[in-house]
Amino acid sequence: MAAVSVAVVSDYPANVTITESVTRDGLQSLGAVVPTAAKSGLIDSLAGAGLRTFDAVSFVSPKWVPQMADGAEVIAGVETKGLRLMGLVPNMEGLENAVAAGVTDIGVLTAASDTFCERNLNASVDESMHRIRRILFDGPDDIRVRAYISTATHCPYEGPQEPDWVADLALTLAEWGVQEIFLGDTIGMATPAEVNALLDEVLTQVPAENIGVHFHDTYGQAIANTVVALQRGIDKMDSSAGGLGGCPFAPGASGNVATEDLIWLLDGLGIGHGVDVGTVAEVADEFCTKHELAYRSRAGRAILAARRLEEEST
Repeated sequence: MAAVSVAVVSDYPANVTITESVTRDGLQSLGAVVPTAAKSGLIDSLAGAGLRTFDAVSFVSPKWVPQMADGAEVIAGVETKGLRLMGLVPNMEGLENAVAAGVTDIGVLTAASDTFCERNLNASVDESMHRIRRILFDGPDDIRVRAYISTATHCPYEGPQEPDWVADLALTLAEWGVQEIFLGDTIGMATPAEVNALLDEVLTQVPAENIGVHFHDTYGQAIANTVVALQRGIDKMDSSAGGLGGCPFAPGASGNVATEDLIWLLDGLGIGHGVDVGTVAEVADEFCTKHELAYRSRAGRAILAARRLEEEST
């Protein structure tokens, strides 16, 4: 088959930073606990594919999210050097645990919806923002902070959210010094038109270089929404190998956009990212098989099927 020439669309970013979320967002909703060594090993294996930034663990109460009880041990078990391993922290106690674990990158949380915020953080949106402010101003100076605004388009309890309210939250976070603000389509309901409407508001308040996106694929719109984000100049994307994921406080939400699907898109657009899609597919498929999880990446399944056919024909 002849090679396909790919023209880079000038409005797209030249490169995208992919944050691999499988060991945190990908596993947090599972009923069966995945062993600590398997989580650390998964990070190492995916690092072998070229991934360097990981939403790795969460320092939340194990009472509410038992799968995340071993965050410090997962970080300690990663052997690959030079990775950016982020720990999600909901409050000052979580920050203290993250610092004790040696984490230098943290994620902090708020949401557009009060009801979701109460279910997820046991705090209103206003209270969650006060927690973030305290973490930013009272926490160590050498900690890098990323902020997530969950339910940025839809809430499972309150329905569609107002883009201008999300923009106000993003502006406040930026004014407090947060350099990376990720907009979360937590239940995967957003369509490209809704993502465009959200970005119309947010990008009037915060530059695209400070915005990232976190799309779930419940309604099959994550890749289409990613294209919209790329067209608006956004170059930071969360994804999850194998399409694993979901949120314990968002009933019915499926996994994040699959890392393999995202890479296939970026490759097709000629956008750099530094990750080998075939290796990600092999690693994620093996992990899912071993732990009896559904492997959901469409691109990954196609790549692996093509490889099997090629092997059978030789």
